[in-house]
Amino acid sequence: MNRIGFDNDKYLKIQSEHIKERIAKFGNKLYLELGGKLFDDHHASRVLPGFQPDSKLRMLSQLSDTAEIVIVISAVDIEKNKMRATSALLTTRMFYDSEASSRTAAFS
Repeated sequence: MNRIGFDNDKYLKIQSEHIKERIAKFGNKLYLELGGKLFDDHHASRVLPGFQPDSKLRMLSQLSDTAEIVIVISAVDIEKNKMRATSALLTTRMFYDSEASSRTAAFS
């Protein structure tokens, strides 16, 4: 019998309920920091079979009727023009593909 090691629906339910309890406990104010990726978290889905890559975003959407959600991006990362590794690889590949095409055309 093949069992999934992580129950994504249970995770979403428990996390959402716990956050709502914490919001109520602190006078309807709770500042919560989430680390990692909000979506496309394929690393977590690899190490936790059953975890969906968009679980954090789905959990936050369950809170949208009771919470104000602010997403903050580090100015340091913006200044460094930081991008996800997959985007960087795609950009690098596109650059080398265009370089190879222009060099091939020069020798034709």
